[in-house]
Amino acid sequence: MLPRWHVFWGALMTVGLHYLSPGLQEHYLLAFFIASVFIDFDHYIQAAYTTGSFHLGDAFAYHDVLGKEIMHNHAKGIRRTYDFHLFHTIEFHALIAFIGIWWGPAFYVFLGMMFHSLLDIYSMLKANVLYTREFFLTKWIVQRLA
Repeated sequence: MLPRWHVFWGALMTVGLHYLSPGLQEHYLLAFFIASVFIDFDHYIQAAYTTGSFHLGDAFAYHDVLGKEIMHNHAKGIRRTYDFHLFHTIEFHALIAFIGIWWGPAFYVFLGMMFHSLLDIYSMLKANVLYTREFFLTKWIVQRLA
């Protein structure tokens, strides 16, 4: 899903949370919104690592080309995973949820990350490209060690 849609849906859900739970403190709402958008920072890290450029425009261009490559390969029947995104893994989500047991804002960060990930999964299922992302850090590590 494109970043602008994460901003849109994250903002909409944040406003929805505010109205569903009007007593919820603003910093929790802010934590939810920021996490629902900036979990994609791992996409920027991967693009900077791959291209050698820290320019945000280059990261967007990299992912534009990668998206076209994914769809081209998908049309040809080539099914593989692409870039690894640490912040999108089950283990990272679990770590933030675990921290949220003791530190309240982390729980809302976890909820924002889950909301973001559910939007990604929906988008990938709709395009039939769910196979392109690795969701498990442990599987990615084992594959690198093998």
